[in-house]
Amino acid sequence: MRACGLTIPDPRPLTLLLLAACAPRPESLPARDTAALAPRPADTLVLTAPHQVEVWFTDSRSGTDSTGQACTERVMQIRRDGQRISVPLLYTGSIPRLVNDSTIEAPIWLHCRPGNVYQVDLKTGRPVRVK
Repeated sequence: MRACGLTIPDPRPLTLLLLAACAPRPESLPARDTAALAPRPADTLVLTAPHQVEVWFTDSRSGTDSTGQACTERVMQIRRDGQRISVPLLYTGSIPRLVNDSTIEAPIWLHCRPGNVYQVDLKTGRPVRVK
Protein backbone atom coordinates (compact mmCIF):
# COMPACT_ATOMS: atom_id res chain seq x y z
CA MET A 1 0.00 0.00 0.00
CA ARG A 2 1.22 3.49 -0.83
CA ALA A 3 0.13 6.60 1.16
CA CYS A 4 1.59 10.11 1.43
CA GLY A 5 4.63 9.10 -0.56
CA LEU A 6 5.39 6.16 1.77
CA THR A 7 5.13 2.50 0.98
CA ILE A 8 3.43 0.54 3.76
CA PRO A 9 3.74 -3.19 3.10
CA ASP A 10 0.94 -4.29 5.49
CA PRO A 11 -1.45 -1.70 7.00
CA ARG A 12 -2.88 -4.06 9.67
CA PRO A 13 -0.25 -3.37 12.38
CA LEU A 14 -0.79 0.38 11.95
CA THR A 15 -4.56 -0.07 12.21
CA LEU A 16 -4.17 -2.09 15.41
CA LEU A 17 -1.87 0.57 16.86
CA LEU A 18 -4.42 3.31 16.12
CA LEU A 19 -7.26 1.28 17.64
CA ALA A 20 -5.21 0.63 20.78
CA ALA A 21 -4.57 4.37 21.15
CA CYS A 22 -8.33 4.99 21.15
CA ALA A 23 -9.14 2.41 23.85
CA PRO A 24 -10.30 3.76 27.26
CA ARG A 25 -7.65 4.00 29.94
CA PRO A 26 -8.23 2.32 33.35
CA GLU A 27 -8.14 5.69 35.14
CA SER A 28 -11.04 6.87 32.99
CA LEU A 29 -13.41 4.14 34.23
CA PRO A 30 -16.38 5.42 36.24
CA ALA A 31 -16.03 5.27 40.04
CA ARG A 32 -18.98 2.88 40.37
CA ASP A 33 -17.10 0.23 38.39
CA THR A 34 -14.18 0.29 40.82
CA ALA A 35 -16.54 0.39 43.83
CA ALA A 36 -18.03 -2.91 42.71
CA LEU A 37 -14.59 -4.44 43.21
CA ALA A 38 -14.30 -3.23 46.82
CA PRO A 39 -14.00 -6.06 49.34
CA ARG A 40 -17.04 -6.69 51.50
CA PRO A 41 -16.79 -5.83 55.20
CA ALA A 42 -15.65 -8.59 57.55
CA ASP A 43 -18.17 -10.45 59.69
CA THR A 44 -18.76 -8.40 62.83
CA LEU A 45 -20.17 -9.47 66.20
CA VAL A 46 -22.85 -6.88 67.05
CA LEU A 47 -24.83 -8.37 69.93
CA THR A 48 -24.75 -11.20 72.43
CA ALA A 49 -27.90 -12.67 73.94
CA PRO A 50 -28.52 -15.16 76.74
CA HIS A 51 -27.81 -18.88 76.20
CA GLN A 52 -24.61 -18.20 74.22
CA VAL A 53 -26.43 -16.67 71.25
CA GLU A 54 -24.49 -14.22 69.09
CA VAL A 55 -25.78 -11.89 66.39
CA TRP A 56 -23.33 -11.04 63.61
CA PHE A 57 -23.38 -8.69 60.66
CA THR A 58 -22.32 -10.80 57.69
CA ASP A 59 -23.17 -9.90 54.10
CA SER A 60 -23.62 -6.31 52.94
CA ARG A 61 -24.75 -4.05 50.14
CA SER A 62 -23.83 -0.49 49.26
CA GLY A 63 -26.56 2.12 49.42
CA THR A 64 -26.92 5.77 48.49
CA ASP A 65 -29.38 8.26 49.95
CA SER A 66 -31.22 11.00 48.06
CA THR A 67 -28.30 13.42 48.50
CA GLY A 68 -25.76 10.96 47.08
CA GLN A 69 -24.27 10.06 50.48
CA ALA A 70 -23.12 6.43 50.53
CA CYS A 71 -23.62 3.87 53.29
CA THR A 72 -23.27 0.16 53.90
CA GLU A 73 -26.36 -1.84 54.80
CA ARG A 74 -25.75 -5.20 56.51
CA VAL A 75 -27.63 -8.44 57.04
CA MET A 76 -27.57 -10.41 60.26
CA GLN A 77 -26.74 -13.99 61.12
CA ILE A 78 -27.58 -15.70 64.40
CA ARG A 79 -24.93 -18.09 65.72
CA ARG A 80 -25.84 -20.62 68.41
CA ASP A 81 -24.73 -24.14 69.25
CA GLY A 82 -22.52 -24.36 66.15
CA GLN A 83 -25.39 -23.33 63.85
CA ARG A 84 -25.49 -20.28 61.62
CA ILE A 85 -29.01 -18.99 60.98
CA SER A 86 -29.32 -16.26 58.36
CA VAL A 87 -31.91 -13.52 58.82
CA PRO A 88 -33.41 -13.19 55.34
CA LEU A 89 -33.93 -9.87 53.53
CA LEU A 90 -33.43 -7.64 56.58
CA TYR A 91 -30.67 -5.22 55.59
CA THR A 92 -30.03 -2.67 58.33
CA GLY A 93 -27.64 0.14 59.05
CA SER A 94 -28.05 0.11 62.83
CA ILE A 95 -27.19 -2.26 65.66
CA PRO A 96 -30.10 -4.56 66.61
CA ARG A 97 -31.66 -4.24 70.05
CA LEU A 98 -32.27 -7.17 72.39
CA VAL A 99 -36.00 -7.28 73.23
CA ASN A 100 -35.94 -10.42 75.40
CA ASP A 101 -34.15 -13.79 75.64
CA SER A 102 -35.54 -14.94 72.29
CA THR A 103 -36.06 -11.78 70.21
CA ILE A 104 -34.07 -8.92 68.71
CA GLU A 105 -35.37 -5.84 66.93
CA ALA A 106 -33.95 -3.78 64.06
CA PRO A 107 -35.22 -1.40 61.38
CA ILE A 108 -34.99 -2.39 57.75
CA TRP A 109 -32.90 0.07 55.71
CA LEU A 110 -33.32 1.09 52.11
CA HIS A 111 -31.27 3.81 50.42
CA CYS A 112 -29.42 4.53 53.72
CA ARG A 113 -32.63 5.33 55.61
CA PRO A 114 -34.34 3.30 58.34
CA GLY A 115 -37.87 2.12 57.66
CA ASN A 116 -40.21 -0.37 59.31
CA VAL A 117 -39.03 -2.11 62.47
CA TYR A 118 -38.81 -5.90 62.52
CA GLN A 119 -38.49 -8.35 65.39
CA VAL A 120 -36.38 -11.43 64.72
CA ASP A 121 -36.81 -14.78 66.47
CA LEU A 122 -33.36 -15.85 67.70
CA LYS A 123 -34.21 -19.54 67.20
CA THR A 124 -35.46 -19.40 63.61
CA GLY A 125 -34.07 -16.11 62.22
CA ARG A 126 -37.56 -15.22 60.98
CA PRO A 127 -38.22 -11.46 60.85
CA VAL A 128 -41.72 -10.13 61.57
CA ARG A 129 -42.74 -6.51 60.97
CA VAL A 130 -43.89 -4.73 64.13
CA LYS A 131 -43.96 -1.03 63.15
